[in-house]
Amino acid sequence: MVLTACGSDSDSASGNDDGSITMGFAQVGAESGWRTANTKSVQESAEEAGFELKFSDAQQKQENQIKAIRSYIQQKVDVIAFSPVVETGWDAVLQEAKRAKIPVILTDRAVDSEDTSLYETFLGSDFILEGEKAGEWLVENAGEMDVDGNGAINVVQLEGTTGAAPALDRAEGFASAIEAEDTVEVVASQTGDFTRDGGKKVMETFLGSEKGIDVVFAHNDDMGLGAIEAIEAAGLEPGKDIKIITVDAVKDGMAALAEGKISFIVECNPLLGPQLMDLAQKVVDGEDVPERVVTEETTFTQEQAAEVLADRQY
Repeated sequence: MVLTACGSDSDSASGNDDGSITMGFAQVGAESGWRTANTKSVQESAEEAGFELKFSDAQQKQENQIKAIRSYIQQKVDVIAFSPVVETGWDAVLQEAKRAKIPVILTDRAVDSEDTSLYETFLGSDFILEGEKAGEWLVENAGEMDVDGNGAINVVQLEGTTGAAPALDRAEGFASAIEAEDTVEVVASQTGDFTRDGGKKVMETFLGSEKGIDVVFAHNDDMGLGAIEAIEAAGLEPGKDIKIITVDAVKDGMAALAEGKISFIVECNPLLGPQLMDLAQKVVDGEDVPERVVTEETTFTQEQAAEVLADRQY
């Protein structure tokens, strides 16, 4: 049974008479503003490229993605693309795609597999670098981050989905960047599952269990926005009493940054659709593609966010 959504046509098979490409795309879900923008980019870019898109929403469950991929294999699509919910546990289904001679493209998130022949390329951000950028900014602005002035900067970390590549890598990059700064310490770290509600609930827990929180590092904007709600409900002022650093730069996050509630955002660009369709066309045509395609991204301070907010596409 194929999982479909967002206007995709799941009734026709590949091998279209007009020679167009059929792509099966298995999305993580709709857990954040970033993911919604990513889905829209893929769908619009597929339409512009003349692709037939079979789209599935896994609702953040690996088993749903695996079912969707197997359904695409049965339908004999021309190419499969997906953003893995977690890093591990993909070898069996990707072997099935390989035996069916259907190329696979990873988007946004990587898989942890020793057999790199199971996919053609990985298109997405460098999550470790994103974590490093967040940590480096914190270290560079350590004086401003020491809210209570006691010489110690206590950080709480709102992690993404357990086992997901961005959660693992952003935590690794952040830890690496702050390692040499003795005044900075991550005193608590817990998953908020990349959702606003999850970030709010975890932050409420942190506020009740941790004393002297100076900084929140959230693995995405939505969890950071949830943390803002919890901080304000506790009678504190985000951006002043507790500094917040996030990753993504979606419009809601950028608005909070422009207002000063968030202090710094590392961009993670969700608009991967045009690059994905270009790579898919080349793969189907038998052309060589790079094993890794990294998206170009930047960072934003409050002033920079205010300058670009009106023209933000997502």
